[in-house]
Amino acid sequence: MVVILAVDDDVHTLELISIYLSQTGYRVIKATNGKEGLALIENVAPDLAIVDVMMPIMDGLTLTKQIRDQYDIPVLLLTAKGRLEDKEKGYLAGSDDYLVKPFEPKELLFRIRAILRRYDKTSDADIQVGNLSINRKSFEVHVGEDILVLPLKEFELLSKLATKPNQVFTRDQLIVSVWGVDFEGDEQTLSVHIKRIRERLNKLETDIHITTVRGIGYKLEGNRL
Repeated sequence: MVVILAVDDDVHTLELISIYLSQTGYRVIKATNGKEGLALIENVAPDLAIVDVMMPIMDGLTLTKQIRDQYDIPVLLLTAKGRLEDKEKGYLAGSDDYLVKPFEPKELLFRIRAILRRYDKTSDADIQVGNLSINRKSFEVHVGEDILVLPLKEFELLSKLATKPNQVFTRDQLIVSVWGVDFEGDEQTLSVHIKRIRERLNKLETDIHITTVRGIGYKLEGNRL
């Protein structure tokens, strides 16, 4: 499921975004200022951030610059200003798109889908890392000429790791992405699933493997094609 971070100090706007996008099938996490938003990004790794420009503590332009410097996450800026120079500031900060308040929820959705297509978050069903191929529409995993049959959670976990090979995902990021923010289990569940995926991969001829980064999490090592 695609995770979207919404950052806005206007609680009514934040709730509107959350309700509409959740009904559309997205998972929404919320923050009321840029500092809170950055903390959530570190723990959850969202697929897209919707950021209000005018906020206390850390404004949206500063947050956008921070995201651009540290993460590969697209940003959609929201603002009450529609002047050309304000839009220019947003794009110079690194935003991918710009939406002026008040906005229609459907227009927000259209813009989100367009950004995600550009970033291959939803439209690209295939992931290729080395000789490992994952089709997220058919839920098929191929390793060379072999087909790897995985239970759903193992498939989702492997797919998440494969979206950004050689990048470390924290344990919390993986748990939230695969099991959700309301997961009541413990980290042992994640460890067991990682172990099972490794055992399946070890039975096949592949140059792909999952590495444990002690005290942090895991990464899938290989070259994405």
